[in-house]
Amino acid sequence: MKAVITVIGRDTVGVIARVSAVCAELNINIEDVTQSILQDMFCMIMLVDVSAANADPAAVRVRFAALGEEMGMQVTVTRQEVFDAMHKI
Repeated sequence: MKAVITVIGRDTVGVIARVSAVCAELNINIEDVTQSILQDMFCMIMLVDVSAANADPAAVRVRFAALGEEMGMQVTVTRQEVFDAMHKI
């Protein structure tokens, strides 16, 4: 199963490293990443494979939400099917 992780907030050192570390901790494979910095705002979208994750989807969302709070950023995890449905015209 695929999911989309979004990270939005003030740019700081180590954002990508911290998000990647949580992916590794949860056995989530990162398949694609795009990121940009607009003035001092950091925006990243990751396409990940959660099929081999060592936690259930609710626990994965909670862990990334907690990471977002630690970093002072918004970090969300959305199943790809839901993400695609939300963004269809």
